[in-house]
Amino acid sequence: MTDTTELLSQTMQIIAVSPNEAARLCSIGRTTLYAALSTGELKSVKIGTRRMITIDAIRAWLQRNEQKFGE
Repeated sequence: MTDTTELLSQTMQIIAVSPNEAARLCSIGRTTLYAALSTGELKSVKIGTRRMITIDAIRAWLQRNEQKFGE
């Protein structure tokens, strides 16, 4: 497993990550991430038995959940 700094530097080349890596990138817990996946709020791709989340889907999900300071 890679550390967060290394993972962030690789995101320029990586187009999809595992749910665990996505949670680490967003600095949130796996439970929160899996809840977003189960409701369909965060889109993912399943290839065989592997679930992947595109970097674009993560960015869009974060933007949809963005709030102004104090809200």
